[in-house]
Amino acid sequence: MTEKDFGNDEVRPDDEGSEAHVSDPASHQDDLTVDDILGADQTDDALTGDDAVDLPPEAAGYLADLKRLTAEYANYRRRTEEQREIEIARAKGEAARSLLPVLDDLDRAEKHGDLEEGTPFAAIAGKVRASAAKLGVTAYGTAGDAFDPQQHEAIFQVPTPGQTETVVLEVVEVGYRLGDVELRPAKVVVAVPAE
Repeated sequence: MTEKDFGNDEVRPDDEGSEAHVSDPASHQDDLTVDDILGADQTDDALTGDDAVDLPPEAAGYLADLKRLTAEYANYRRRTEEQREIEIARAKGEAARSLLPVLDDLDRAEKHGDLEEGTPFAAIAGKVRASAAKLGVTAYGTAGDAFDPQQHEAIFQVPTPGQTETVVLEVVEVGYRLGDVELRPAKVVVAVPAE
């Protein structure tokens, strides 16, 4: 290549040891840093307003792109964190749902008298219940509670004289929640006002 193939402002391949002379920064946009674009001597306060700094058009474009990418990244991080929390809650819910039949069996065993203090089965039951509590699983549904169709599933109604409101008469199957998430509604027998 001859010297006339290169402009005066470009570096020739045979000038590896010499300094490059760049007269037009726009022709070498890839070499610019954020500090070059924004001006290294500018303070953060000068960049707070859109009209506070008089930037060249290409620098203003880079600044707009930088702001857009920063906002997109912040939104991406927020969405990723929200999705992560949803996935953690979903995984805990799946683990808790798999424990529900075991907790039901423990309740039945306790009603039958198989979980008396000092038995090995009682110790195991305590550990399983502690694991469920550690996940955040809470049981609900007791006799005498006001009937709430959002939380209780009525499997039988008993007309009761003198009853003014619908209440839980007997709990057939305990309901469980994981935080605000309903894992299973409580199956109950309800006492309703007699007609």
